[in-house]
Amino acid sequence: MNWTLEVIPVPVTDMDRAKEFYADKAGFAVDVDNEVAPGARIIQMTPPGSRCSIAMLRGMPLLPGMKAMAPGTLQGLHMCVTDIEAARETLTARGVDVSPVRHLGTTGWAEGKGGTWNSFMSFKDPDGNGWVVQEVPSELSER
Repeated sequence: MNWTLEVIPVPVTDMDRAKEFYADKAGFAVDVDNEVAPGARIIQMTPPGSRCSIAMLRGMPLLPGMKAMAPGTLQGLHMCVTDIEAARETLTARGVDVSPVRHLGTTGWAEGKGGTWNSFMSFKDPDGNGWVVQEVPSELSER
């Protein structure tokens, strides 16, 4: 039996503003935008080429024992690309404020690309949820 990570909840304050950011600026595909019950809405979106989606929820009860995340508290989710410079150009052309490409050097973070698996950039959504983009040597299906 496989255990696949397929949906990650992203806490946001304004679902329509977040949908616009992720669809129009980050380039995610809108898979679902439904009111699943009175007052309960889900927007599920998927990054290009990914098998894992994000979900923004409103009015959905949590399972027992779970706590709601505050908007902006989700930090460090990684997306992987095979060409970080092209990915950065795409995001900045769409209006996303993206950090410079950085790598981990001998004294900490340094600007510019590093070696294999060592090139990163970051950006935040309108609520401050933080994303990391990492360059990888090949598509997941080839590794």
